[in-house]
Amino acid sequence: MPRAVTTKAIKKKSSGRDLAGEYDILKQPAPATPPKLTRLRIGIHTSTSGGVEKAIERAYRLGCNTLQIFSSSPRMWRASSPEMWQCNEVRRLSELYGIAPLVIHTSYLVNMCSKTPEFLDKSIVAFRGEVQRGLSLGAQYLVLHPGSFSGGTREEGLQCAVESISKSVDGLDLASSNFKILIENTAGAEYSLGGSFEQVAELVARLRPKVPVGACIDTCHTHVSGYDVVSENGLADTLKQLDNTIGLENVPVWHCNDAKADRGSKLDRHQHIGEGKIGIDSFRRLINSPMLAHAAFIAETPIDEPGDDLRNVDALKSLVH
Repeated sequence: MPRAVTTKAIKKKSSGRDLAGEYDILKQPAPATPPKLTRLRIGIHTSTSGGVEKAIERAYRLGCNTLQIFSSSPRMWRASSPEMWQCNEVRRLSELYGIAPLVIHTSYLVNMCSKTPEFLDKSIVAFRGEVQRGLSLGAQYLVLHPGSFSGGTREEGLQCAVESISKSVDGLDLASSNFKILIENTAGAEYSLGGSFEQVAELVARLRPKVPVGACIDTCHTHVSGYDVVSENGLADTLKQLDNTIGLENVPVWHCNDAKADRGSKLDRHQHIGEGKIGIDSFRRLINSPMLAHAAFIAETPIDEPGDDLRNVDALKSLVH
């Protein structure tokens, strides 16, 4: 059902995912009893406003048992690392509330296959910082958009991404921390790596000898890049293609986002669950697929009105059989 956006809602709506205003879930009374959970791992990208440890408390109050965060500003090169006490508090609260996995999304600035040497060097340094913060926080996964190879060939982009990621993690022990880098599929824009399952699979295969790696699949990106996730037969075929390329066992995280744009449009515009071109029935089929029982489902839906985060979490949870 379309939502009516009031003048008050427009004035009060949050900027991006910064929910520090009066509608922050943490400004509401604490729940008297623990929020109800489902058999699946369902969460949402959560604000770290006030400190990274606050994101765990927000996720709990939203009824999540998994979450995704930015470990620093996604639009700034300079990043501050959390204090040790904050890392310890993230780990304590995650265990207390049974929230896992903790997923970190890499900064939007990072481009691991940039043809500009200065930009590539900054990306490598920034990505190493992402990994280090992830390890300190006890995160399980770090999601990466592989980047744009504009000015070069696709093969050059793939090779550059592999070399850059490998250089970023040199000397860091990811394996013993049960920490993986997840390559996210993209919307299929020109020069963007990862617009098909085959491209993601090739990058994962090249990285595997060098670093623990898997994939994160975004429903909106999958839809707008041309795959059918809407019809029942289409979704079954898409999952089969995914299994034959990347392997469903190598996809521990799904980004659950409805889409504002048509299939094949290559326009990355996220919509609230059930309110876009993908539709509620498609998400019901997806998250209840026995082949995906191992996966975490995390929304990256917009926050247009106060409470949209809770509504999208509840929408996903309501679909679980």
